[in-house]
Amino acid sequence: MSIRRKHLWIPILAVPLILGCQSRGGESEGMMSIRDRLEQYTTFRLTTDLSVLSDNQREMIPLLIRAAEEMDEIFWMQAWGDKEEVLQDTDRLTREYLGINYGPWDRIEDNEPFMEGFGPKPPGANFYPEDMTKEELEAAAESDPALKSLYTVVRRKTDGTLEAVPYHIAYGEHTERAVELLRTAALLAEDPGFKRYLELRAEALLTDDYQESDFAWMDMKTNLIDLVIGPIETYEDQLFGAKAAHECFVLIKDMEWSRRLARYTELLPALQRVLPVTDRYKQEIPGSDSDLNAYDAIYYAGDANAGSKTIAINLPNDPVVQLEMGARRLQLKNAMLAKFDMILKPIVDVIIDPEQRHHVTFDAFFGNTMFHEVAHGLGIKNTLTGQGTVREALSDLASSIEEGKADILGLYAITKLAEMGELGDADLMDNYVTFIAGIFRSIRFGSSSAHGRANLARFSYFSRAEAFTFDETTGFYRVDLDKAKQATEDLARMILTMQGDGDYEAAAAFMAEYAVLGAQLVEDLERIDRAGIPTDIVFEQGLEVLGLER
Repeated sequence: MSIRRKHLWIPILAVPLILGCQSRGGESEGMMSIRDRLEQYTTFRLTTDLSVLSDNQREMIPLLIRAAEEMDEIFWMQAWGDKEEVLQDTDRLTREYLGINYGPWDRIEDNEPFMEGFGPKPPGANFYPEDMTKEELEAAAESDPALKSLYTVVRRKTDGTLEAVPYHIAYGEHTERAVELLRTAALLAEDPGFKRYLELRAEALLTDDYQESDFAWMDMKTNLIDLVIGPIETYEDQLFGAKAAHECFVLIKDMEWSRRLARYTELLPALQRVLPVTDRYKQEIPGSDSDLNAYDAIYYAGDANAGSKTIAINLPNDPVVQLEMGARRLQLKNAMLAKFDMILKPIVDVIIDPEQRHHVTFDAFFGNTMFHEVAHGLGIKNTLTGQGTVREALSDLASSIEEGKADILGLYAITKLAEMGELGDADLMDNYVTFIAGIFRSIRFGSSSAHGRANLARFSYFSRAEAFTFDETTGFYRVDLDKAKQATEDLARMILTMQGDGDYEAAAAFMAEYAVLGAQLVEDLERIDRAGIPTDIVFEQGLEVLGLER
C-alpha cells in the first residue's frame, strides 16, 4: 500500500478471453442495465479547505495528482490490459461504469461481466498468463522465486516457460513520468520529512525496493500534505494474493482531529497483551512509532479507486517495518462521513430496531473504522510453524482472513479500552449496534471483495452466536450486547490462532462454512436495495473540483 527508468518497456496488453460477441455496451436478457448499475453508486465531491496550504503546497498538489493519474494507468493494465481494447465503441454510460470497475466485471456484483461477450474475470487479473495454473507457477517458482514477488508480473516466454518481469520495466513509461513528477514535487516540499519521502519513493519506483521509503513514510510527523503511492495491496490478485496493485491517495491532514486521536497509539502494546490467545500468539510487540491521524482525501487513483472506496488506511504492509516502527493509520474523514450520511444511516432505518437506532452514531462509526486499522498491527505477522509470513502461508485467503481479523479485533480493542476506562463516558452499545449495521453496508460490496467476504463470514458467525436477534414480524434486528461481546472474543481467538499457525486448511474451512449468503440475508439486502439506498460512492475529483489549475 510504484515505478521507472528509460529502459525496455514490455507492453502488458494481454486481454481476457472475449467470447465472440461484437456488442460493446449492451446487456443480454436478464442482465442488470448499465443505468441500474450506475445507480448503485452515489456521487461525492472530494474537496477540503485549501486555504491552510502555502503557495508551494498549492503548487505541489497538481504534480501529485498527475503522479496519481500514472498509477491509475498502471492499475488499468494490471486489472485488465489495454484499456482502449474495452473502452472503444462503447456508449457514455458504459464507459463510465467501465471506469468505476477498471474493466468489464462488476466489482460489487461478485465480478460478474456486465457487458456481452466477456467471460468470468481471471482470478489472477492480468498479473499472470490466463492459461497458467497455480501448480505451474508453484513449480516454476522453486527455481525462480521472483515469479512470486510482490513487484513482478508473470508472462510466458516464446518457449512456453514463465518469466518474471519487474514492475519498473513492465510499466516503464508510466513509472518514469510518475518519478519525475514526485521529484519535482520534492523540490517544492517545505517539510523535510515529506521531502525525503518523496525522493525515496521516487527511487523506489525505479528499483521496486520500497522498504527504505516505507521507513521514511513512518518518520513523517509534521507534514500537512500526505501521499500514498505505488504498488501496495494484493486484493486484485485472487489467484495467489501475491501481486501488489498500483494506487494513490492524495491527502490533507486535519490537524484538530489528529490531535484528538494521538493518545490511542500509546495503548497498542497494552492491547496486544490483552488479546484473547496464549502468549505465543502475541509475542510480537507492535512498533512504538505508530501514529493515528485524520485526513481529508482529495484524490483517489488505481486500486484505491476501483469499485467500493476505502475510508481508512493502515500502512506500511512490510512486516519488518511494522515490527520495528509500527504502522500509520490514516482515517479519511470526508469519505467516511459521506458513507455514514448517504449509506449507513438510511440502511439503519430499514434493518435496525427503532429502539436501538440512536446507538448508530458517526463517532462510533469513526471509532470502529479507526480501530479496524489499529487492529491490523495486532496479533502476529510471522507464523509459528515455520511457514514464513501469515500472508505467504494463507496465500489467496490471506486478505479475507486479515480483514476479518481487523474488523473483529478492532471491536475487541474498543471493548477492552472501555473496560480500562479509556473511552470516557462513551456508550459501548453505540459501537456494537453501529458495527452490526455496518456489516450490512459492507456485505453489499460482494463476495469478490476481501472486505465483503470477511463481513459475510462474521455475520454468519454472529448470527449463530445469537449476538443479534431478528424479529420476523417487524423485519428488524436487535443487538444482544453480552452475547455480541462473547462472540467477538471467540472469533478473535479463532482467527488469531489460524493466522499464527499458518493454517490454510482451517482458513479455507472457516470461509467455506461461514462466508455463505443465507436466505434471510438475501431478503434483507433486497429490502435495502428496494429502499433505493446506494451501495457505495464515486468521486467527483481533480484539479477543477479543487479550484486549482494543472
